[in-house]
Amino acid sequence: MEVRLLKDQERFDAALVSHVAFHMRMEDPEKARETAVKETLQDWGAFDDDGTLMARIINNQYECWLDGKTVRNGGIGAVSTLPEYRNTGSIREIFQALIPHAYADGEVISTLYPFSHAFYRKFGYETVCWKNTYTFAPGVLKNYRFNGKALLWKPGDPSKAWTALYNRFASAYNLAILRNEEAMLEHLKGEYYKDRKFCYLLCDGSRPIAYVIFQDIRHDPAAILEVKDLAWEGRTGFEAILGFLARFSADYGTIRLFLPRDLELLNLIRCPNAYEIEKTSAQNYMIRIINAVKLLETICKPVGSRFVIQVTDDLIPQNNGTWAVTDQAVVPIDEAPDLTVSERALGQLACGAVSLNEAEYRADTVVHANREVLEQVFTRKPILVEDHF
Repeated sequence: MEVRLLKDQERFDAALVSHVAFHMRMEDPEKARETAVKETLQDWGAFDDDGTLMARIINNQYECWLDGKTVRNGGIGAVSTLPEYRNTGSIREIFQALIPHAYADGEVISTLYPFSHAFYRKFGYETVCWKNTYTFAPGVLKNYRFNGKALLWKPGDPSKAWTALYNRFASAYNLAILRNEEAMLEHLKGEYYKDRKFCYLLCDGSRPIAYVIFQDIRHDPAAILEVKDLAWEGRTGFEAILGFLARFSADYGTIRLFLPRDLELLNLIRCPNAYEIEKTSAQNYMIRIINAVKLLETICKPVGSRFVIQVTDDLIPQNNGTWAVTDQAVVPIDEAPDLTVSERALGQLACGAVSLNEAEYRADTVVHANREVLEQVFTRKPILVEDHF
């Protein structure tokens, strides 16, 4: 088996692999071929001994927020194998090449949307539960009102105000992707009268304070309004979204609204009966550390604090070691650790998906000493993931 980065025509062959694996249709193969060969994404493939492409993985390149700073984030996507080559270990072989390459390439973390948590744990990934989805009738929001201006985005309209608003909002959330205009347009694109996708910028006077993007889903006996993307500024912006959604009581039977885990709708909503709201959580995101030292340098530490951490990692040898961590530096040290973690546990702890106390329920997390400092560093933190790859 040969594993390597793909190029030119091989990228189109890889697209065919994904179309087969994900039950997709290719309406215009020649156009798809032209698009594929021009791609610059990291596209990895595994070939059998006769040169047939068996499997592929795309490693997208992003910058994401982590404790108020941005870091290199690889986004794993298009993990797919032709049916006749499944159970050959081809995906495993790609990961075993891709992950060390990501370290050499300067990535700090890698993330993905899993089809199976157990499968990706084999490669050092661990779960991140970042959102809650609330389902309710529009009437639940009757105590909210938006009196500002709502601007419907149409193809060809500028997206600069949307991008700026999103990035201001997202900068407070770990793992949120830093968006440029092109990335924002991916969320906005579509024709509302054909795709039933609506994008509204909400303004207080001339100042944008929120936006909400939602899909109109046909459903009997009444349609569903499903929020796909949103951002806001402070309480005023958040309540603008609720007030705007309240307008649709005659249009929809149900609203599905997702929110970051740190904002618990049931704790703050002004409604007569909170029992009318259903809440669900999803473990649909996973993280893996790529560079433990850079990760430890990036996360917030109390001024003057110090702790010693020991990390183990099966795929990246450079992550195996013991380091003294202060608010100024991370240096290797020959000293008994205060905290021992695997690469999977450190990913959860560093992004704030779990607190130290929660992580201790894992078999791969052991606190030896210095608990007071460790509890200040490894706390639950706001997390947001609105970009798909």
